[in-house]
Amino acid sequence: MTNSSASAVSASAGSAAVLDRPQDMDLQQRVRQAHRSFPSGVTVVTACVDGAPVGLAVNAFSSVSMEPAMVLVCVNSSSQSHQPLSGSSHIGINILGHDQKQTALAFAKSGGDKFSGVNWARGTYGVPVLEGASATFEIQVKERIQAGTHTIFLGEVVDVTLTDKPSLVYSAGSFYDGAHLTDAH
Repeated sequence: MTNSSASAVSASAGSAAVLDRPQDMDLQQRVRQAHRSFPSGVTVVTACVDGAPVGLAVNAFSSVSMEPAMVLVCVNSSSQSHQPLSGSSHIGINILGHDQKQTALAFAKSGGDKFSGVNWARGTYGVPVLEGASATFEIQVKERIQAGTHTIFLGEVVDVTLTDKPSLVYSAGSFYDGAHLTDAH
């Protein structure tokens, strides 16, 4: 589309979808709303600093490469966990299991002892690995890239644990059980 003032895009043949550009929302609000419509897994990013565990809930996580195995995670620079994570050579990325909504909520809050009542152990590289997670990556941080309000932690996977447990899914402000997704037609 070349006309930036257009408020809608017509549906293609056989489709009822109309893309809308609400006039009561600025660009930032529309971007936020678009992100909310994209389902994602829920992760808890962890590290140990001076022997104490730190962590926060993050949904901006992605695979980057298989050779070498690399992933990324984005952390808001204003988060209380940002500074401790920034100084860590290794971090954990715990993909939460479908039954870990309360864990996600605990780690989404700012401050406090987020590990209280959460079972965890130190992984191979010393990072906190949460019990009950669907999978856990331990990564060696290779780069920290400033990108607007966030830091992108790019890391090489040095260990991974797997289970057959379905993951927790987040979309439009709600959590869902990843075991009950339906096939697209």
